[in-house]
Amino acid sequence: MSWEQQPYAQQGYGQEYGYSDYAQQPYPPEYAGYGEYAASGQVTGQATAPPPAAAEAEEEKPPPRLPGPRSRSSRAGSRDRYFDTLRAVALIRVVTYHTFGWAWAGMVLPSMGIMFALAGTLMAKSLERPALKVVRGRLRRLLPPFWFWGFCVVVAMLIHDWMPGWQIVYWIVPLGDPPGNAWAEQAWEILWYLRTYLWFVLLSPLLLRVFRLAPVAVLLLSLVPIVVFHFVWEPPDDRLGSALTDLATFLFCWLLGFAHRDGVLARLKPFAVAVLSLAAIGFGGWYAFTHQAETGSYDLDDIPLAQAFWSAGYVTLLMWAKSYFGIDFAWLTRFRRTDRLVTIFNARAVTIYLWHEIALILAVPLIDRFWNVPAFETYLPLESQWFMFGIGWILIAAFVLLCGWVEDMAGKKKPKLVP
Repeated sequence: MSWEQQPYAQQGYGQEYGYSDYAQQPYPPEYAGYGEYAASGQVTGQATAPPPAAAEAEEEKPPPRLPGPRSRSSRAGSRDRYFDTLRAVALIRVVTYHTFGWAWAGMVLPSMGIMFALAGTLMAKSLERPALKVVRGRLRRLLPPFWFWGFCVVVAMLIHDWMPGWQIVYWIVPLGDPPGNAWAEQAWEILWYLRTYLWFVLLSPLLLRVFRLAPVAVLLLSLVPIVVFHFVWEPPDDRLGSALTDLATFLFCWLLGFAHRDGVLARLKPFAVAVLSLAAIGFGGWYAFTHQAETGSYDLDDIPLAQAFWSAGYVTLLMWAKSYFGIDFAWLTRFRRTDRLVTIFNARAVTIYLWHEIALILAVPLIDRFWNVPAFETYLPLESQWFMFGIGWILIAAFVLLCGWVEDMAGKKKPKLVP
């Protein structure tokens, strides 16, 4: 039985990347020199997944903003642990969703929306430099880890009787969903996120120019495409249609990153932000619960319209709170182990996103072998999904050690076993 056929392996959308701009407290000496990073994630996509906008890594200067009632002084050149933590938690949520298939997970934390918003923030900052150079840099950071992972998957599919056509070019530049066979579908279907992220990167110079003409109006109007696709014209069921739907679903979140970077969010009135955000969340939740008959679930990953509005409202509150109150999570550096984990998750976001499904797939036959050991069968909860969840993370850690160095190479850094 394949992974996706198991009852707990529901599919949905997918994961994320991004970044921040408010500096926080300086790192302890042992963290000095830790470079910026950029993803992944959540994941769903027509499968799910944190991740990949972590392919970016520049240090941020505070954007122009009006200080909120509790604004804190910021110091340029420091990492923003608030956004680092959001990305790490989003990746954990993606892996959790792909393990348990909980429909409510996307409502608790819309990982993909968060990742696209963080990526939009970094992209707006980066575009202070020449656009062509920025786009080329993003591609350089994202594609080598994808090629390394894709080579392994493609070879495995070829061994399992896959016969590729000309569409194999999408395994080189994933502007469309790469093809594959059913045997490896659970592994490659998460690539919708990379495809969507890549299109946003290519479109960002134009999007940022349009956004700055009328920031608030453009941000609100960015929800119109998904409404049109849902009620007026349904995109075709092919690569183009999938790309258009995903771009429309997360366009607001990407532009929200622009709004955060440019200081637009900090200038908005708290009452207006709260009312509009809660209204968007309310509509998204209402639509998801009242249209379960169409998809068999209220899972946001299966309902793009609900996903778009729920993510828009939820992520707006997270980003606005960051801008208005100057939240930086600087205190995280006092907890060395937790801070270290957040660092690793951010520096290896692409690796975690790409390899997490393979880790979960491999966990199944590995646990099957445990049944042949009497002591394991007696004392280990082999039937528990939580046990599989734990084994999955052990395998993810192994992939981080074995494959994470590719991200360092892509970022023109010295390869390291652990960041």
